[in-house]
Amino acid sequence: MTVDQAAYGATAPGEGTRAAPDSPDALDSLGRWTLRPGVAVTPLHNGVHLRGWITSVTLEGGPGLPALWGRLAEALAVGEDRAEAGCARLARAAPPGSPLRAGLLTVINQLHDHDLLVARSGEAAESEKAEVPKGAAGQWLGAVAGRPAAAADALARSRARVLTAHPDSPSARTAARALNRSGIRTEIVTVGAADLPDGQILLVAATPAEPGQPGEPAQPGEPDELSAAAEPHAVAVGVRPGVGFVTPVGSAEQARADADGLAGRLRRREVHGTAEHPGLPALLASSAAQRLVCAVAGLRDPSAEAGDSRLLPGLPAALIAEQEPLRGEYRSWSGPVLLDPDRVRPRADVRTLAEALARIPVLTDRLAGVLDEPDPGALPQLPAALVRCSVADGDLLSGSARADLARLEAVCRAAELRLGGDESGPVAVGAGAEHARGRALRQAADRRQAAEAVGRADRQDTAADAHVHAGVTSGTHHPGGAAGSHHEGAHHTILWAPDTRRHPQAPHWWSVLVRRLGVDADVAVARLDTGGGSVFRARVRGRTTAGGPPAPLGTAVEATADDAVAFAALSAVVRVQSATDAPHARHLVTPSGASAPLARSAEPAPWEDAGWTTAWLGEMAGREPGLQQALADLTGWSPPPWQPSAGAPADVHALWSALRQCGFSVLAARTGPRPLPRRTEGSR
Repeated sequence: MTVDQAAYGATAPGEGTRAAPDSPDALDSLGRWTLRPGVAVTPLHNGVHLRGWITSVTLEGGPGLPALWGRLAEALAVGEDRAEAGCARLARAAPPGSPLRAGLLTVINQLHDHDLLVARSGEAAESEKAEVPKGAAGQWLGAVAGRPAAAADALARSRARVLTAHPDSPSARTAARALNRSGIRTEIVTVGAADLPDGQILLVAATPAEPGQPGEPAQPGEPDELSAAAEPHAVAVGVRPGVGFVTPVGSAEQARADADGLAGRLRRREVHGTAEHPGLPALLASSAAQRLVCAVAGLRDPSAEAGDSRLLPGLPAALIAEQEPLRGEYRSWSGPVLLDPDRVRPRADVRTLAEALARIPVLTDRLAGVLDEPDPGALPQLPAALVRCSVADGDLLSGSARADLARLEAVCRAAELRLGGDESGPVAVGAGAEHARGRALRQAADRRQAAEAVGRADRQDTAADAHVHAGVTSGTHHPGGAAGSHHEGAHHTILWAPDTRRHPQAPHWWSVLVRRLGVDADVAVARLDTGGGSVFRARVRGRTTAGGPPAPLGTAVEATADDAVAFAALSAVVRVQSATDAPHARHLVTPSGASAPLARSAEPAPWEDAGWTTAWLGEMAGREPGLQQALADLTGWSPPPWQPSAGAPADVHALWSALRQCGFSVLAARTGPRPLPRRTEGSR
C-alpha cells in the first residue's frame, strides 16, 4: 500500500470517522505492543517490506518513509521499561492532526491488520502472565500465538500419549520427540495390533482439569491426569505403501473413524513393491504433532495457515502425502463417519453457482474424493462445451452452454448413477434442494409425457384397425385438428418458428443445430395441461446423416416455449457433437434449466443481455418456483429426501455423506410415470 495516499482522509480500520484530535489512538497505546518475534524487515528505496510467519505487507511512500519506519521500529524494539517513554517521545513529535501522525497511524494499523504486533508480557492479563519457554518452542510460540504465554502454559500442563502397535517405528518415535520438544510431556503406549491397523498411530493429548473442576472418570488403563481432562484432542497418522495421511483433529473416536475412511479412500493409490521413503513417516508424524500442539495451545490449525482457496470452509482438512515425489498437501475431507458435534451439525445448502463449483473439487479430489473429476481434456468447447468423467460402467459425457455448467451436470449425474444402484431406488442429485427438485420434476414430467405419447400412438393404431375392420376405406385423417393450436390428449400443440421476435437463446441454438451442424431437424412444442401453471415441452427430431431416419435428439420441459426450444436444441447439439467426438461414451448428460436458480445471484456484466448465458439463467431463475409448482401439479408428486438403506454398500453411504457435507441435496426420483387414464376408462 502507499502510505502517502492513506495518510490523508483515511480512517483506521473499523472507524467510521476520523478520531477527534484529543482522543486516544493507536500511537498513544503503542507502548503496549512490540514487533512479533521472527518478523523480518527489508528496507526498500521508498518504503519497507515486513514478513511474518504467514503474513507480509509492503509499505511504500515518499523518501521520508524509511526514516519514519526507523523511529517506529526503535519504539517497538526497546525494552519494556523504556517502551512507554520512547512511544511518548514519538507521540509528541507527531501532534494529533499532523500528516506525520496520520502516516504513523497508517503504518501501525497495517501492522495490526497483518498480525505483526504482539502484546508485551507486562500488558498481558493476570491469568496470562506465564513464562514463555526459551529455545525453539518459545520462539515459535512468540511468532505464531496471539498470547504466547497462555499457549505455553497450556502446553506445559498437558499430557500426551502416542498409541502404536510398534513402539520402535519411525513415525511413533518422531511424533513423541516432536511433542516433547513442544513442551507437552509425552509417552509412547503399546497397544495390540487389533486396536490399531498396521501402519497407523494415534496421538492423544489433553489438559488436566483445573483444581476444583470435575473431570471424567478414569478409564481402565488410563492415567487419572489424562482421563480427567478438559477437551481432549486426538489425531491419527497412517503410513501406507507410497502414500500416507494425517487426520483432522477431533476426539479419539472421530480420529479413528477418519483414519479408517482415509485408508480405504487411498487404497487405490498405494504403490506396492517400492521401498519406503525415509522422509514419509517423518513428514506425517511431525505434521500430526504440529496439528495436536496447535489444538492444545489454542492456535489455528496448520491447514488454515496456507490460505489455500481450494479448502472448503466448514469442512475439516486432512494432510495427504505421497512419496514419489515426496510432498504433502492439505485437502478438504468429507469423511463417511461423523461423530463429533462439530462434524455432525447440518451443512447449509448450496445457494449459488460459485458455491457449487467450489464444492466440485472436494467431491472429485483425486486422492480424497468420491467421484471422478469431469475434465474437458481434448473435447471441443464450441459450439457446446463438453466434459468427460469415468463412472462404474464406462465414460460419462456431459455438455452444456458453458464448461462449468457441464461439469456441474456431470457430477450430479455421476452421483445419481452411483447411488441409484441401491435397493432404495433411483435418485436426483442437485447443488441444493431447489436444483435437485428441479432436476427430479423435469425428469418425471418428461417421462410422463413420453409415456402419454406412446399411449396416444397405441390408441390411434387401435382406432385405425377398427376403421379398417369396419370397412372405412376413404377420407383423410387429421389427428392434429387445426394447425398451430389444437388439443390432443393432455397438451396443446403450438407452432414455433425461429424469427427475430423470439428470445435470442432459442433461435441461436436452433441455428447452431440446423446451420452450423447441418442437421435436418424439426421441433414440436406443446403446452402441457397443468391446471394453471405455464409448462412447455419441446422435442427435437432430426436426421444426422443424409437419407437416414429421423431420430429423437433432445427434449426439454421449461416455463416458456422459447426456453424449452432453446434447451431442446442445445441438447440436440450436445448429442450430435457427442456422436462425433465421443462415440464410445456410455452415458450422455444433456442440460436443463434446473441450474438457473444457482445463477440468481450472479451479476451480469453491463454488456450481457439475454443473449448471454448468465443473463438468460438469471431470467429463468425468476420463473423456476412457479415452474416447479406446476410440474408438481402435473405429475401429482413432490420428490422427498432420499437416503441409502442400511444394507447399502459402503461407497454408497460415503458418497451420500460427502454430498450432504458439501451442501448438495439427494432426493428420490420417480421410477416411472403415473398411470394415465384411458379414453374408455375415465380416471382411476
